[in-house]
Amino acid sequence: MLGIETTCDETAAAIVERDTDRRGRILSNIVLSQTDEHAAFGGVVPEIAARAHVEVLDLLIAQAMAEAQCSFDALDGIAAAAGPGLIGGVIVGLTTAKALALVHRTPLIAVNHLEAHALTARLTDGVDFPYCLFLASGGHTQIVAVRGVGDYALLGNTMDDAVGEAFDKTAKLLGLGYPGGPEVERRAALGNPQRFALPRPMQHRREPDFSLSGLKTAVRLEAERIAPLSDQDVADLCASFQQAIVDTVYDRLRAGLRRFRERYGAPNALVAAGGVAANQSIRQTLQRLTDEQDIALIVPPPALCTDNGAMIAWAGAERLACGLTDPLDVAPRARWPLEAIVPAIPRG
Repeated sequence: MLGIETTCDETAAAIVERDTDRRGRILSNIVLSQTDEHAAFGGVVPEIAARAHVEVLDLLIAQAMAEAQCSFDALDGIAAAAGPGLIGGVIVGLTTAKALALVHRTPLIAVNHLEAHALTARLTDGVDFPYCLFLASGGHTQIVAVRGVGDYALLGNTMDDAVGEAFDKTAKLLGLGYPGGPEVERRAALGNPQRFALPRPMQHRREPDFSLSGLKTAVRLEAERIAPLSDQDVADLCASFQQAIVDTVYDRLRAGLRRFRERYGAPNALVAAGGVAANQSIRQTLQRLTDEQDIALIVPPPALCTDNGAMIAWAGAERLACGLTDPLDVAPRARWPLEAIVPAIPRG
């Protein structure tokens, strides 16, 4: 399966193999980040992202095919992220996949980008359904019951900012670089997480939802109160912010796992996906939570937590194995909730 990813600011192509025993193997996985192109703007500029995808996607596909020593005739399918994402970039990747599928008479699979994150743990660890997914990135923060291919139930969501978005906005507020998440984590390691009494939004509520805009506002008010900021002030603000996020994630996931058990029984694992899963403090609190609840924690390698082509190829392979393909007129989508996907096997 060829997988193409262009939903945000990474252009990616990969070849993945899925055998009859559901075991996966990555034959190639090429990712080109656009961080440098967007750094001057402090965030992703959709028009720049789409143009950058156009400029390099054909080359990346050729590189992925060559590295995998794979011909188009050997492909069983071509998968592309069809949303959700920045619509210009989604159009670039999906249109390219349609052209290749048409020319080579190969099945097309239009993959939901979030579903690709949800299924990555089956590629890396072979986890069985059902499991609980914590998806945390710059654009999404969700707790999801993963019951099968195409079968997802939203347990908790963010009511405003995503976790990754909160990291990026805090970094921008404090004058740090882009992308903000890694820089906040680096500064936090040098700071005192107890110095600033920041809120833990939604803590102890039964509904496993998130709300992070108030935390972001609290950081801004503290920064304004003690301005001008020294390097130690910035480090302490980063440490206090990150600790508030960690405490919130622990509390909200505990509520999410409780809701999972109430509705579906015990999950086979807690799976973390999305770029935020690369944060070591968050990983440690996920490990603490799963140790306490005696369930497995699965966190794919960092390169497979962030956007990549291998996850798209694997999701395509999983859907093709269920007999699911898409017509060449399938539409790209800027918004496409996980729970709107039609299950491979009907519910009930």
